[in-house]
Amino acid sequence: MDILKIENATKRYNDFLLDNVSFTVPGGSVVGFVGENGAGKSTTLKAISGLVRLDGGRIECFGKDVRTLTESERSRIGTVLDDACLPSSVRLKDVGTIMAGMMKNWDSAAYAALLKKFGLSDALMVRELSKGMRMKAAIAVAMSHHADLLLLDEATSGLDPVARDEILDMLYEFVDGENRAVLVSSHIVEDLEKICDYIVFIHKGRIVFVKSADELREEYGIISADETALRALPRGAVLKVRRTPYSTAALVDRRLCGLAAERAGIDEIILFYAKGEDL
Repeated sequence: MDILKIENATKRYNDFLLDNVSFTVPGGSVVGFVGENGAGKSTTLKAISGLVRLDGGRIECFGKDVRTLTESERSRIGTVLDDACLPSSVRLKDVGTIMAGMMKNWDSAAYAALLKKFGLSDALMVRELSKGMRMKAAIAVAMSHHADLLLLDEATSGLDPVARDEILDMLYEFVDGENRAVLVSSHIVEDLEKICDYIVFIHKGRIVFVKSADELREEYGIISADETALRALPRGAVLKVRRTPYSTAALVDRRLCGLAAERAGIDEIILFYAKGEDL
């Protein structure tokens, strides 16, 4: 069952177009949403959250158009769009009180336990928190009202490696079963490679691919070769090339490429699409 379904989502700004974005987030999965700055990740996440009105297309959550979700159904979505989503002039304890008055499903015990796990005193003022601590607090809020879908934008940004691993472990535990899912964007690609079942890559407002983690490992590779050798490869084998005065490297489809190709990481794939050229 798909927890989230996006069909041909379109949003036009003066200098940017979110162009017919389509993908799904299956139940029981963690889906990584990657792309360079300005590619459309935040616009898409805000549209799912109801903060951006689309010009075209449709977004369904829990089998319903997100525009028709009831207050109770919307509370099943936990959202962290940035580290500034909490009021700065209150204590973390007060954040819990505020949320308890807003959400029927608020779990004060779960919130207290998450703050403790993250090493955050509920007596701290939000404005006293570092960027990483604010992100931890925001994630604690998102996970304390029994959400079934988590939307996380740069959730591990500003966190040290130990804290990032804690977050990743919690996300992995969160999707234990088929009724929950996570859509997470991050510039720390190695985090996504650890836990994601699927990767959605968006570039300049358009989806380049939606692949399982296994497909990425098997399909994408990098080779260094001269242009003559690259042009001799089967049609479609060379996806992007990067040229320097001294060498040419190519992102290739390993299934079509007869040459030995090193497996490409997600960050390398993004780099080739962002800065590479067609052959």
